[in-house]
Amino acid sequence: MSKDASYTSKTPDAEGFYSYSAEEDAVWGELFEAQMAYLQGKATPEYFAGVELLGLKAGKVPQVKEIDARLVELTGAGVEGVPAIIPPSRFFDLLSQRKFPVATFLRRREQMEYIEEPDLFHEVFGHCPLLTNPDYVAFIEGVGKKAKALGKGYSWHLFRLFWFTVEFGMIRHGDGYRAFGAGIVSSPAEAAHATGGEAVIEPFDLSRVLRMPYRIDIVQPVYFAIDDFAQLAATLEEDWQAAIDAARAKGDLPAPFDKAA
Repeated sequence: MSKDASYTSKTPDAEGFYSYSAEEDAVWGELFEAQMAYLQGKATPEYFAGVELLGLKAGKVPQVKEIDARLVELTGAGVEGVPAIIPPSRFFDLLSQRKFPVATFLRRREQMEYIEEPDLFHEVFGHCPLLTNPDYVAFIEGVGKKAKALGKGYSWHLFRLFWFTVEFGMIRHGDGYRAFGAGIVSSPAEAAHATGGEAVIEPFDLSRVLRMPYRIDIVQPVYFAIDDFAQLAATLEEDWQAAIDAARAKGDLPAPFDKAA
């Protein structure tokens, strides 16, 4: 699905609050209830704990200001309302400050199942619950700091790492897998695909992740699974510059979506 230019980012009032209509409250509520029901047994327990800690509910679109205040209390993380698409330099700068950028518009009913451009449901329902997890927050902050230190030439590969973890990551749970990536938990179509038993799920390996192509307009043909969030944070100890240089030298892996076509 292509991006819809008719969506407009909202502007906060003088006190930092965004205005949402009764219809937007209803869309949020329907999405929230449907996904919370569907994700039982499919998303990682840490995700549900985060939903509870943030007090996310179906009744009303949550406010960025209130989520930010709660995250500051819990882990020292936070969120900042932004237009849906921001420059990579701004994106990584916010992450380095333990701040996650949050789009402020909400999808319409005709795009309930999937929207390519990140909206508030994706950002808040998808990303924010795990910002209550210290290891996850350490990883987010580390991505931002490493991106700033390495410079623009390394950004594309860092986006790949972000894509296959923060956006579409899976995690081992018992003898199976659970979802933690925001792109999975916030999308009914992606969640059904990732947790339906037919998706290709590989063990997380930094070198393979950095070489794996992806597309934003389809459900993912392949996912990577971490063992736990401590493993994710531990990757910050690796030499990402050397890993990216090695990935470039070896070249990209065969595109999995070509096989699926």
